[in-house]
Amino acid sequence: MFHKNKLSSAIVLAMATSSYAMAAEENVAPDGGKSKIETIQVTATKRSESIQDVPVSISALNGKQLDKLGLDNFNEYVEFLPNVVFQGTGPGQNEVYIRGAATTQTNISVSTVQALQPSVAFYLDEQPVSMQGRNLDVYATDMQRVEVLPGPQGTLFGASSQAGTIRMITKKPDHSGFSAGFKTSISSTKGGEMSNSVEAYLNITPTDDLALRVAAYNDRQGGWIDNILNDPDNGGYRGSAQVISRISGGVLADPANTPIVVPKNDSLVKDDINDAIYSGARFSASYHINPEWDLLVQHTQQTLNTEGVFAYDPNLEGESSVNRFQPETNEDDFGLTTWTLEGRLAKLDVVYTGGYLDREINSLIDYTGYTNGGLFSAYYVCSYYGLPAEEQKCLDPTKFYHEDTDTSRVTHELRFNTPVENRWRLTAGVFYDDQDLSTIGSFKIPNTDLFPNMARTLVGSEGINSDGGPFPSEVGFINDITHTIEQIAVFGQGEYDLTDTVTLTLGARWYQIDDTYKGSTSTVDVSGRLRAFGDGSDQALVDFFGDDAQGYIDAIDSGQLDISLLDDNGTVSVDDVIYKASVDWKMSEDVLLFATYSEGFRPPVTNRVGGGAAAKPEGAFANFRIPVYSTTDTLDNYELGIKGDFLEQTLRINATAYYSEITDLQTSRFDPTNISFLVFTDNVGTAEIKGLDADFQWYATDNLVISGAMSWLDTELTEINTELQGIAPPEGSRLPFSAKFSGNLQASYFYMLENGWEGYVNGAINYTGDRLVGMTMDAYVMEDATRLIYGTGSGLKIQQEAATFDGVSYTDEAGNTFAGGRYVQEGYTVANIAFGVRTDQWKAELYIDNITDERGDQYIDTQQFTPKVVSSRPRTIGMRFSYDMY
Repeated sequence: MFHKNKLSSAIVLAMATSSYAMAAEENVAPDGGKSKIETIQVTATKRSESIQDVPVSISALNGKQLDKLGLDNFNEYVEFLPNVVFQGTGPGQNEVYIRGAATTQTNISVSTVQALQPSVAFYLDEQPVSMQGRNLDVYATDMQRVEVLPGPQGTLFGASSQAGTIRMITKKPDHSGFSAGFKTSISSTKGGEMSNSVEAYLNITPTDDLALRVAAYNDRQGGWIDNILNDPDNGGYRGSAQVISRISGGVLADPANTPIVVPKNDSLVKDDINDAIYSGARFSASYHINPEWDLLVQHTQQTLNTEGVFAYDPNLEGESSVNRFQPETNEDDFGLTTWTLEGRLAKLDVVYTGGYLDREINSLIDYTGYTNGGLFSAYYVCSYYGLPAEEQKCLDPTKFYHEDTDTSRVTHELRFNTPVENRWRLTAGVFYDDQDLSTIGSFKIPNTDLFPNMARTLVGSEGINSDGGPFPSEVGFINDITHTIEQIAVFGQGEYDLTDTVTLTLGARWYQIDDTYKGSTSTVDVSGRLRAFGDGSDQALVDFFGDDAQGYIDAIDSGQLDISLLDDNGTVSVDDVIYKASVDWKMSEDVLLFATYSEGFRPPVTNRVGGGAAAKPEGAFANFRIPVYSTTDTLDNYELGIKGDFLEQTLRINATAYYSEITDLQTSRFDPTNISFLVFTDNVGTAEIKGLDADFQWYATDNLVISGAMSWLDTELTEINTELQGIAPPEGSRLPFSAKFSGNLQASYFYMLENGWEGYVNGAINYTGDRLVGMTMDAYVMEDATRLIYGTGSGLKIQQEAATFDGVSYTDEAGNTFAGGRYVQEGYTVANIAFGVRTDQWKAELYIDNITDERGDQYIDTQQFTPKVVSSRPRTIGMRFSYDMY
C-alpha cells in the first residue's frame, strides 16, 4: 500500500498484538532467572492501570517498543492487523474500521461535504481529532505509547467510538534533566524512488519546576506509481459513448458508432508520481505549579504534501501504472494546541483538559472518471441535441475537482477520579466539543468547447464561504458548505469490588449533539431547504418549494419523511444515554476473566438534497424520497475475555470473543440512475458480527521471543431496507472490507557480540483473507463499463451475490441484464525481516519489507466508476540509525 506514516504503523502493530511487540524488549529477571514479559501501564479507562488488569480488550505499545521495532512506514506493519482495516486512497484520505463494523464511505471528493462520521475515534493525548472522510494523519514521532481499544468505548470517549478508539500518547517533558536524540533512515523501493527521514528531540529543564521538550521531523516517502502515456489500443483510456449514453438515460441515437475524443496525458507522463512528505514539530512545556498541581501545554504543527495517486489501474499492464489526465496534489496542514491541568481537591484527582485544532486542506483531483458515472455526462461532454445520429459526437472528457477546506475544533473536558485504593472507584466528568467545517468544492465537469463560459453561481447565500459566484468559466458544479457540530456530554464510570477478586463496573454517558448544516450548491439552496423542513408548516414548504411543495407535505404527513429531529433553524438535534456494564474475576494473580456489555453510536448525517424524489420513480423507488438525514446507527456489543500470564510469566495469552449488533447501519449512496446525481447518506438495515480476537507472546528462551495474533470474523447483513433490495447485498451477505480470518506470526532472536553490543533478528509473516468491496452489488456493471472504456477488463475477482442487479435499468451489449456482485480484495501473505545491532545509546538496522514483493489488494477503489487498486508497497530495502544522549 502507500508508504504511510509511523502513526499508522504503530496502530497496526498495537492492534495486531495485545502486547506481543514486547518481542523487542529483553526483560531479564532481577535474580538472573528466566526473562519475563513486561506489563505496560495504560490510561484506556482514563486512569493509569496495568494493561493486564483492565477488564476490556486493549492493545498497547510503549515508547521503547515503538523505537526498537523501527516503525518507520505504513506498509511495513499494515499487514499485521488482524481485526483492524485501513481503507483509503492515500495519506490523509483514510478511514479505519475495527472488528468488521464497516460500510461504504463517501467519495473523497465530497467527503467533507456529505460523509458519515467515523466509527472509530482517534485521540492525540486527550484530544479527539477524528474527522469525517479524512481522519487527521498525525506523524507518530516521539510517542510514549499507542493504545487501541476495540469495541464500543462510548461511555468514556463518546461519539465516533462506536467500534473502537485509538489513542496516541506523546512523550511529555521530563523533569529529571537533559536528553536529546535523533533517528534517520534511508530506503529504496523496487521500481520506485528513494525514501528518507530525519527525526530529532530535545528535552531541557530550565528550572526545577519547568521542563521543555521539542520534537521535529521530516519524512520524504518516495513514490513507485508511474503515470504512463495513454494508449487506447493497449488498455488505456479510449472512452465509450455507450457508457455515457446509458448512464444519461439513452440520449445518443447510435452510441455504439458515436465517435469520442480520446483524452491525452502526454505532458503528465512521469515515473514515481506518488510522493508524500511529512514535516512538522511538537513543542511541549510542563510546569509544576505546586506539589499538588501541574500544567502541561503542547502545540503540534504539521504539513503533509502528496502528489499523484496511490492506486494502480488494473486495466493496464503491471501493478504500478496509471493514466491520469490532470495533476493530483493534496496539501494538508494542521496546528493543534492542547492544555492539561491536573491536581487534587481533597481526595479527588482532578483533570481539566482542552484543545484547539485548526486544519486546512487544499486538494486537486483528476475527476475524469465521473464521465462514466454522472447522470448528466452526455449533456456535459457530447454534442447530440437536435442532431442526426451521424453528426453526434462526444468530446474530451477530462475533468478535475478542486477543494479548499478549513476546519476547527475546540474541546473541553473536566473529570474527577476517586482514589484507586477505595473499594469503590468513580471516574466522572463533563465534555464539550465544537467542530466547525467550511469547504468550497469546485468541479470542472463540462467540456469547455461545448460550454466555454459556464459562469455558475450559487442558488443560496446563507452559510456560504465564497462570494456566491460567478465561478471560473470551466466550473460546472460547486459545493459551498458550512457544517457545525456541537456536543455536550456528562459521563461516569464506577467500579465496585464485590469481593477481593470480583469487580462490577457500570458506566453511562448522556449526550446532546446539535448538527447545523448550512450553505448552497449551484443547484440546491441547502440552508433554505433545511430551514423549511425545520419549520415544517405547509406555508414554509410552499414558500420554499413552490409548486412542488405538495409532494413534500404529503411525504411528511405520511411519515415517509422524518423531520422530527430538526429545529426551526434546520439544525438536527439528538440526545440519548448509552450504557456499559462489566464483571471481571481475578481468577489468580496472573489470570483475569471478564464479561462486558457496551453500546456505541454514530450521530445523524444531514443530507444536501433531503426530501428529493427519485429521478426514476418506479419499482422500489415509486414513492422513494431521499431522507432529510440518516438517523443514528447504534452498536450493541457483548464480549467475554481472558487475559493470562503462564509458565512463570513467560507465556501471555489474551483472547476475546464478541457478538455485536448494528441497528440502522449508515452508508453512503450514489445512485444517479434511480435517485439523484448527488451523493447522500442513508440507513441500509441491520447487521450482526461474531468474532474472536486472540494473541500470544512466548519467551521460548532468554534469546528467542515468538508472538502472534489472529482474528476470526463472521459478519452478516440481517435486514435490508426495501428500496435497497436488489441493490445492496442480500440478507445473509458479509459486511465489506473485513476478512473471515487474518493472522500473523513474529519471531525475534537476540544475541550478544564479543564487544558487548547486542545483535538481533526480527522476522514476521502475515496472512490477510479475502474481503468484499462496498455495500452495492455493482461490480458486474462496473466491469462491463471497464471493458467498454479501456477495451479490456480489470481482471479482478467478483463474487456473485444475486441473479440480477436492480440498480440499473440498462443491459450489456448483448441485451443481458446484469447480475449482482461485489469485487473481492483477494487474500495475500507478506513477510518482513530486519537485522540490527544496538547499545544503550545507539541502534543500527538493515531491513527488508515485503521480501517476496507481494502486491496484495489492500483496497479496491471504485470512486471513479472503474476499479483502481491500492496495493502493498513493493519490496523495500533500507537502513535505520538512531542515537540518544542522556
